[in-house]
Amino acid sequence: MSSNDSTSKTLMVALALCIVCSVIVSGAAVILKPIQEINKTLDRKRNILAAAGMLEKSATAEDINKQFSDINTRVVDLNTGKFADDAVDLARYDPLKAAKDPDLSEALTTKQDLAKISRREQYAVVYLVENPQGDIEKVILPIRGYGLWSTLYGFIALESDGNTIAGLGFYEHGETPGLGGEVDNPRWKAFWPGKQVYRDGEVEIGLVKGSVDPADVDAPWEVDGLAGATLTSKGVTNLVHFWLGKNGFEPFLNNLQAGEA
Repeated sequence: MSSNDSTSKTLMVALALCIVCSVIVSGAAVILKPIQEINKTLDRKRNILAAAGMLEKSATAEDINKQFSDINTRVVDLNTGKFADDAVDLARYDPLKAAKDPDLSEALTTKQDLAKISRREQYAVVYLVENPQGDIEKVILPIRGYGLWSTLYGFIALESDGNTIAGLGFYEHGETPGLGGEVDNPRWKAFWPGKQVYRDGEVEIGLVKGSVDPADVDAPWEVDGLAGATLTSKGVTNLVHFWLGKNGFEPFLNNLQAGEA
């Protein structure tokens, strides 16, 4: 057998193996995509419930889906602060992708862009927890903004007054473990419930350096800072100020309280 024949056969076998592997990988991706989408949706529901302090320990997928079925998902026009459920197809709409589309978002000025997200989508998806009578008990809002190394993505939940924080949680970020990454720490997240957002019509909630003095007159609007993570702490304050401010959900929250949303 010549060396050329051996080389050709080796290349043919290698090519055939590559084709077979590509088909297997592609097929697996297609087959697993529905499962991945189901898991992605379940994870989103889990994070929304957790941010609102509603996630039960050891909750199964069935438990989460059942609990989430009581939450009303709505679309809000951030420019008008009013519901706009007919503006987008909720089943297909992705606010993060919309934020990159000039037709579905708007560029923020340097002064406006506290969260350092560059563009803000026009339509946001919000989640309302209602009692059997249809009264709103909690409002869960998506938030995001830049920390030290990454964009932090999460949810903040407010009580029915639109001012008292029910909880906060981030589900994705790339901050330093043990420092800025402490935004995942349940102990730190436990500082948020009960805090107030607005004072005299302005967003006042924010992280402070060190620990909050409960006796301080400003304590209701202060949260313990993240030790050794000054820039992440500042980033969290800025993103909360943005999303609960005039360029975020403040117009919607005002309309909701006035019954005009």
